Amino acid sequence: MEEEAGIYARESSYLGRFVQLGIAGDRVISVSFPETPDDDYGTDHELLDRIDRYLEGVDEVDFSAVDVGLTVPTDQRSVLETVREIPYGEQVSVEGLTRMTPGLDSDEDDDRILVRTALDGNPVPLLIPDHRVRDGPSAAPPGVEQKLRSLEGL
Repeated sequence: MEEEAGIYARESSYLGRFVQLGIAGDRVISVSFPETPDDDYGTDHELLDRIDRYLEGVDEVDFSAVDVGLTVPTDQRSVLETVREIPYGEQVSVEGLTRMTPGLDSDEDDDRILVRTALDGNPVPLLIPDHRVRDGPSAAPPGVEQKLRSLEGL
């Protein structure tokens, strides 16, 4: 089911801020956690319902089938696609993620820098769960990252 393009947001009592989605066609192009959402946002979106269930912490919710529109360089895309494969409740290090990403070498400083750059620029944190990389930057604000890690027992 294709949703209408636009901005959707819903307040999360667990996070103490809003979860905001940017939708273009059938793809999510941004996830952010503002204290105040953008003007003219909608609240009725199936993905926000799923995120609410995830943040309740009762059930593991899998976001791997959500279509995301990544507008990042190809090498960073490869890193972020690998992050999507990290299961709920598990974590890896930057070195481990570098080793897991096709074409990268964890012994190369430039490759580890690439991984950190990709994590920091992740346009859809939570859907691409950069909070599961324990010693890497997250595109989510630090307080949100810590709450996501806590929710998953990391």
